[in-house]
Amino acid sequence: MSKPLISILTPFKNTTEFLPECLESIIQQTYKNWELLIIDDQSSDDSFSIVNEFVQLDPRIKLFKNTGSGIIDALRLAFEKSSGTYITRMDSDDIMHPEKLEIMLKDLQQYGRKHIALGLVKYFSLAGIGDGYAKYETWLNRLTSKGTNYSEIYKECVIPSPCWMLHREDLLECEAFNLSRYPEDYDLTFRFFKNNIKCIPSNRVLHYWRDYSTRASRTDSNYAENHFLEIKLHYFLELNYNPSRPLTLWGAGQKGKTIAKMLQIKGIDFIWVCDNPKKIGKHIYDIELFNFKHLKTLLNPQSIVTVANSKEQEIIKLYFESIKMKVMNDYFFFC
Repeated sequence: MSKPLISILTPFKNTTEFLPECLESIIQQTYKNWELLIIDDQSSDDSFSIVNEFVQLDPRIKLFKNTGSGIIDALRLAFEKSSGTYITRMDSDDIMHPEKLEIMLKDLQQYGRKHIALGLVKYFSLAGIGDGYAKYETWLNRLTSKGTNYSEIYKECVIPSPCWMLHREDLLECEAFNLSRYPEDYDLTFRFFKNNIKCIPSNRVLHYWRDYSTRASRTDSNYAENHFLEIKLHYFLELNYNPSRPLTLWGAGQKGKTIAKMLQIKGIDFIWVCDNPKKIGKHIYDIELFNFKHLKTLLNPQSIVTVANSKEQEIIKLYFESIKMKVMNDYFFFC
């Protein structure tokens, strides 16, 4: 076969139960010119043996053992071993739609470099999908269907790790997997945004996302909430923050307090506002909390919003619009 056009990068660790279905979904792709670089990240079950059985049947599957530890090291090794013009990821516990590779490749060939192909996702679980994951799926797919993923990038990861594809050179320009920040998928998404990699809209469900109690995103400390907030603040300060404008922080719940402490540690001044009468006028971390209407007295402020309730977010959004402030320029939802 000619040089593989698509390289699929897949770390795995102790996913014996799910690997056969995952690998079958790759093998059964309508697009055939691919290679799978699949990396064993120190599994202690039969995962390696299961993958090795597939290797004997299909030479496009290339199995390696992680020379480091963790998903990022595994992805680095997979990318180093890859030779495809286009790169995509796959999680070892998920399932590809049969036309996933074909559809994503066509999108990239149509739109060209500096674009990323996406697809809608569908959660599934033997135990049923919880309300939080159902809402995340709906929110994510709404953005993907319009290609407006970056418009809400500070809320949550807007490009799911196992459902993107882009040109190899574009991934290299985004530093690929060189950085060691977790969650690695969210960090890479911000680098796509930073490098102006445009999202191609998609209205097709291309990836089936398995949820279960021992899934890494549920159990690995690298995916704890504080890491998400650290990445959000890191890239906000790098990409969107204007130090010549007053910075305000709206919300004094747990996330608001965490962001406030991070800003203090970085020595960045901010004005703290909220709409909770019980907190207005109080001091937290020696900082007074003002009524949110204090925003009107400030000259061209920027605002980080840490209020999580969706109904309250809509009210806050309407307030910002009433004072002529625009999302992703003047205000940023961090949850």
